[in-house]
Amino acid sequence: MHGANRGEAENGPTAEPALEAGRRLFAQDCRFLVSAAGTAQLPETGLPEIAFAGRSNVGKSSLVNALTGRKTLARTSNTPGRTQLLNFFDLGGRLVLVDLPGYGYARASKAAIKEWTGLTRRYLKGRSTLARVCLLIDARHGLKASDREVMAELDTAAVSYQGVLTKADKVKPAALARMVEATAAELSRHVAAHPELMVTSALAGHGIAELRAALAALAAPAGES
Repeated sequence: MHGANRGEAENGPTAEPALEAGRRLFAQDCRFLVSAAGTAQLPETGLPEIAFAGRSNVGKSSLVNALTGRKTLARTSNTPGRTQLLNFFDLGGRLVLVDLPGYGYARASKAAIKEWTGLTRRYLKGRSTLARVCLLIDARHGLKASDREVMAELDTAAVSYQGVLTKADKVKPAALARMVEATAAELSRHVAAHPELMVTSALAGHGIAELRAALAALAAPAGES
């Protein structure tokens, strides 16, 4: 499985040079920078940033781990809301990956949820180095009201975002094809949405190489960090 253009079930294969560039970048050392609890703690690296956003328990940390090939880089949990800070990782001095707190249901106090949700929204709308937001969508459930709220805010702020279906291995092929078509069609109506919908499974590895290739195209050139 790999990317899907709007209105199409699947793309053709990503060009080999792009796949190799993605493989090489994500094979680089990926080091933890900081967990930010407030705006003052956001790091200033000067590098392009890729943020991973989505509902609680959509699989953000699992996807970051799959992309980097490191099982414990980002913390994973079956408890929604475990990621409560903005976690920054430097990838080879060329790209910064940002694991954001999930929105929606979480086992935490209303005050805590309000705090980290506010920080996340401020980051998404006001970060000059933010190159793209990967908007993660559970392939079993599709877009929800909370996703649409974030999409509308990103449209208004003119922040580029790309839909990424997760947990594709948990959906039967016919149902997955319908989900891809419906999700791509809805994304096509949003001005800031990237035209390619990615289809991934962190568990099975589907679509990981293609997503690496797409993100590597946004990285700073080697030797310029």
